[in-house]
Amino acid sequence: MSYRRHAEVKPANAPWIDKIPAHWDERPFYAVGKERRAKNIGMKEDNLLSLSYGNIVRKDINTPNGLLPESFETYQIVEPDDVVFRLTDLQNDKRSLRSAICLERGIITSAYLAVRSESVLPGFMNYLMRAYDVQKVFYSMGGGLRQSLGFEDLRRMSIVAPDPDEQAAIVAFLDRETGLIDGLIEKKIRFIALLKEKRAAVITHAVTNGIDPDAPMKHSGVDWLGRVPAHWEVLRIAALFREASRPADPALPVLSVSIHDGVTDGELADEDRDRKVALSEDRTKYQGVAPGDLVYNMMRAWQGAFGAVTVKGLVSPAYVVAAPVTTFRTKFIEHLLHTKSAAEEIRRFSRGIADFRMRLYWDHFRALKVCLPPLAEQDRILSEIDTETARIDGLISLTERSIDLLREKRAALITAAVTGKIDVRAAA
Repeated sequence: MSYRRHAEVKPANAPWIDKIPAHWDERPFYAVGKERRAKNIGMKEDNLLSLSYGNIVRKDINTPNGLLPESFETYQIVEPDDVVFRLTDLQNDKRSLRSAICLERGIITSAYLAVRSESVLPGFMNYLMRAYDVQKVFYSMGGGLRQSLGFEDLRRMSIVAPDPDEQAAIVAFLDRETGLIDGLIEKKIRFIALLKEKRAAVITHAVTNGIDPDAPMKHSGVDWLGRVPAHWEVLRIAALFREASRPADPALPVLSVSIHDGVTDGELADEDRDRKVALSEDRTKYQGVAPGDLVYNMMRAWQGAFGAVTVKGLVSPAYVVAAPVTTFRTKFIEHLLHTKSAAEEIRRFSRGIADFRMRLYWDHFRALKVCLPPLAEQDRILSEIDTETARIDGLISLTERSIDLLREKRAALITAAVTGKIDVRAAA
């Protein structure tokens, strides 16, 4: 692999490329690719495909989930080596990868654009379109209310390419190098999953077994709690909280509970704040909350949507607000309710016919039994959890940053190879 010398390049018509190798060609999109227009009339195919994060993936045609039409005859048939584009709603999503190569015959929504390559190798076209996507080329071409593109909008887009042998060399080089990078990314993703499992295990052990390994244990008498330190109390939620109904102060921030992350306070992006407030035209319908309260989303409690409140604010009327009636640390209870065994118990206390309709009402939640150590021990446990989870979160952040850097390297390598900034023939 080597960088091109100045004498080996010439100006490109495409402003996002600047210069290309002197022996490369530059042609309009319509000269190297044709739109595929094969409708699935008569249900010739039932292999349902979808474009997801830069890959064409299979979907179950019989699943009830998602926005699927009653008849897949409106879908289009795609073939192996077609490059598929999702060029709708450009103004709402500037991060998702919008193109991918098809590896098998199947059907895909007609909202996507399918193109078969002519005079350019499909693999090279796939990598070139990925480079264009990363450089936000498509966003500058979008039109209409939904900022969408069709083949006619792309037909004069400049396509740069060398001869077929060099295209093949570039594809072979990128297949190998991106494969190595993808392998590293996959290992790091698995490492993050293990760290998150470790984080959950640390919290679960601390709030059910304590941090003193020599403490005598007893059976709690509650199946989901199992054995707990002998000096801990086992009591109902009703002994700790009462359901609260506070007036709303419209000047306070709107708070929400994210799954397993507690309460998110009022530092919301403008569009996010508007969306959340718009759930109720009259903001006085929201409920006031105070530090020390425990709040939960009735419809998502079974997923762990509990949070300890640390600032004054407002929550949706769909939330239950529980105010403490004695002295203890609500954060301890929040951690306890986020454990896997607690989630299973909360499902048992919830009412509904399906997951998305299940609700945890206060009258049922108040009967849930929990364990609680003395106040000073709660503080020590919470401090230990903060210390250990901060260490794990730091490792997660470092790993996520290394993944971002690898993805940036991958994108830069693809762009450099398919626009001729580097010569990979010898390397390939």
